[in-house]
Amino acid sequence: MNLQRYKGIVWDRIRSAVWVQCRSQCRGTCSLNSSRGNLFGRDHRDILTIVQDMGHPAYRSRQIREWIYAKGATMFQDMSNLPQTLQQELEKSYAIDYGRVIGSQQSVDQTRKMLVQFNNDPRAAAEVVFIPEKHRGTLCVSSQVGCSLSCKFCHTGTQSLYRNLTAAEIVGQYMIAAWIEGDFPRKTGRQHRVSNIVFMGQGEPLYNFRNVSAAIGLLTDKDGIALAPWRITISTSGVAPLIPRIASELQVGLAISLHTADTDLRSEIMPINKTYPLSLLMSSCAEFVKLAGPHNRRITFEYVMLDGVNDADSDAVRLVNLIKDFPAHVNLIPFNPWPGSIYTSSSTTRVAAFCNYVRSQGIHASIRTPRGEDILAACGQLKSIHEKPAEIFS
Repeated sequence: MNLQRYKGIVWDRIRSAVWVQCRSQCRGTCSLNSSRGNLFGRDHRDILTIVQDMGHPAYRSRQIREWIYAKGATMFQDMSNLPQTLQQELEKSYAIDYGRVIGSQQSVDQTRKMLVQFNNDPRAAAEVVFIPEKHRGTLCVSSQVGCSLSCKFCHTGTQSLYRNLTAAEIVGQYMIAAWIEGDFPRKTGRQHRVSNIVFMGQGEPLYNFRNVSAAIGLLTDKDGIALAPWRITISTSGVAPLIPRIASELQVGLAISLHTADTDLRSEIMPINKTYPLSLLMSSCAEFVKLAGPHNRRITFEYVMLDGVNDADSDAVRLVNLIKDFPAHVNLIPFNPWPGSIYTSSSTTRVAAFCNYVRSQGIHASIRTPRGEDILAACGQLKSIHEKPAEIFS
C-alpha cells in the first residue's frame, strides 16, 4: 500500500471520529471501557510494576514502551516479541487510548487543526494544531481545557478553565499527529514530519506543571518517542516561580508571552501581571538563563502587535531596555482576529518598523507569518467550545 493511500485511510478514520487505531489493516478500534485501564501515558516505572506484577521479567517493560511510543502500536497482539500470555494479560486489563478526534479542519496553507476529546467526556476536548514545513513540522499542543488567565487578546481566554490535561492526554495529541503524518515506526536518523513540539495551545502549561513535566518525560524517553529536549518549547504567560524549573528539571526551550514592557499596560491586557509583575518575571528569566544548557538558554519573547495599544516607537524602546541583557529572540506576532475580539493588528509597515528598531539594537527579531488564520488555528485563536461546532469543524 503506498503512503498516500495509507494516510488517506488513516485520515478517513479520524474524520469519522473513531478511536484512533491507525493500522493499515483497520482491525477494530481502541476504546476504553469501565473494566480496562489505559496503558498509554504510563512511564517506565508504572509499566515495569505492571509487568513484574504479572510475573514477567523487567526487560519486557522496555519492549512494551518501544511498541507503544516508538512503533505506535495500539493493539497488544501486534507486539510480536512479547509472549502470547503477556499479550493476553495486557489485553484483559488495559487498552491503548490516545483520545478521540471529533473534529478536524485544514487551512489553505495546509495547517491542520483537530479537536480531540478525552476520556469520553464531551467537555474534555482541546484543540491541537499541526503546522507543516517542507521537511519538518511543528505541533502546537494544549495543556489545559480552557484557561484561567483571561488575556484580553486571546480567544482561549474567553473559555473558562475546565480542567488540566493529563500526561497521557498531552502526549496523545502528539501520537495522533504523528500517525497522520506517517512518523511510525520512529527510527534514529530518520527525518520525522512532527519534528518539534510547542506548548502554545490552550491553557497555561506552568499551571499544570506536574502533568506537563510527565508528558515531556514521555516525549523524550530514549526507549520511546525520543525527541531531543531542545525540540520542545514551553510558552508561559509568566508563572515566575516555576520558570527556573524549566531549565533545571526539563531542559527544554522557554518562550515568554510578554506582549508589552509597560507594567501597567501588561496588567490591563494580561491580568497575571498583577500576581507575577514584570520585575519578578524578569528575575525568574535571569535564573533560567543561569541554569539552562547551551542549546536552550536563549529565551523567545513573544509580542503580539495590537494597533494603537503596544506598537508605538516608545513601546519598542521599552522592550529593548527590558530584555537587552538577555540572550533573546523577539517574535513579533501580528494580531490574529477572532469572533468578538476588540483589537486589530498593527499595520504591516508598523510591524516592520518595530522589528527593524529591535534588530538595530542588536537583538534577534522576526515577524511570525500567520498560519491557519482562516480556520482559527493561528496564535491566540484557539477555543474548544463553539456555539456551532458543525460549522467550525467539517
